[in-house]
Amino acid sequence: MTAPSDLLPLAGFAVGITAARRADELGALLVRKGAVVRYGPAIRIVPLSDDTELHAATRELLTEPVDAVVATTGIGFRGWIEAAEGWGVGERLLARLRNTNLLTRGPKAKGAVRAAGLCENYSPVSESNAEVLRHLLESGVDGRRIVVQLHGEPLPYFVDALRSAGAEVIEIPVYRWVAPADPGPLDRLIDAVLDGTIDAMPFTSAPAAASTLAMARRTGRQAALVEALSGRVVAACVGPIAAAPLTTLGIPVVQPERARIGALARALAHTLVDRSPRLSAAGRQIELRGQAAVVDGELCEVAPAPMSVLRALARSPGRVVSRRELTSALPGGGEEHAVETAIGRLRISLGEATLVQTVVKRGYRLAVQRREGAQRP
Repeated sequence: MTAPSDLLPLAGFAVGITAARRADELGALLVRKGAVVRYGPAIRIVPLSDDTELHAATRELLTEPVDAVVATTGIGFRGWIEAAEGWGVGERLLARLRNTNLLTRGPKAKGAVRAAGLCENYSPVSESNAEVLRHLLESGVDGRRIVVQLHGEPLPYFVDALRSAGAEVIEIPVYRWVAPADPGPLDRLIDAVLDGTIDAMPFTSAPAAASTLAMARRTGRQAALVEALSGRVVAACVGPIAAAPLTTLGIPVVQPERARIGALARALAHTLVDRSPRLSAAGRQIELRGQAAVVDGELCEVAPAPMSVLRALARSPGRVVSRRELTSALPGGGEEHAVETAIGRLRISLGEATLVQTVVKRGYRLAVQRREGAQRP
């Protein structure tokens, strides 16, 4: 057990992270809040420093003046400059950028631009590509030559809107997302979501969300994954672009007000804590967390089978739940004697046998006195 004074906001919860870039940063934030973190990278970033497509696009930019350049990410802009330096055209590229209208999507892109000795002409407060696009269209782009630095995947709506308005667009593919070299960790992470040992999945990019769903689809588990993410497991995304692959399938998504890793971790923590069921039983205050129960402020770790039984009992506090019902709640099902074993382990984990009552020949129930605004277990 963990004493109340040591209880962290995410103690008792397990979180699965699929990110490639900044996975360690997000994981560290969640661990500091008490979560157990499991990693299953859904993508990997392939730098294009030696890519002929990026080289050709850069050469095209250098052949004739351009009217505007859009920097969408800090890591992408830095990678572009570093690649150009490797080709021996770094100074030429910086000179060209210095004499054009330079737009940055957010503070990280702005920071990379300034670190290169340049200064942006426009950066939206909203930090969104949509706002950059609106600014360009309102400024007039007909007949203008505009460079767009991509950020891991194409931006068709952005590029198409500019071309439809008469602009010539040069796309700069600085890096791209591909499938992970080893799909095993992601495969096991999806299994963990489905067997109930993962409570939340935060996504920091659309490619990671799409790749996770694609892996589940290829292995016949997409319907089960969508069901889990639509119910017991919290799906959280850093912003609407990252959320798109999930919302398209009707999966409800938690999003922070600002598209920041720290804000994502805080939003996820608040959601998990807010939806944790709370009740009173046998004079004790109980809170059900993902993989644990908090009894009178003390964290009690509970194994998956007993935890499943506890959740089933907490769905109808005080009602007698039959062994057959509890059997169906066990991970992978089982025999009725497995329920008896799980009940015994649950009582030991909670440290109080009287919390779960046996009703002879009928089943089991929580010794509930009153329900306190509990949400779904």
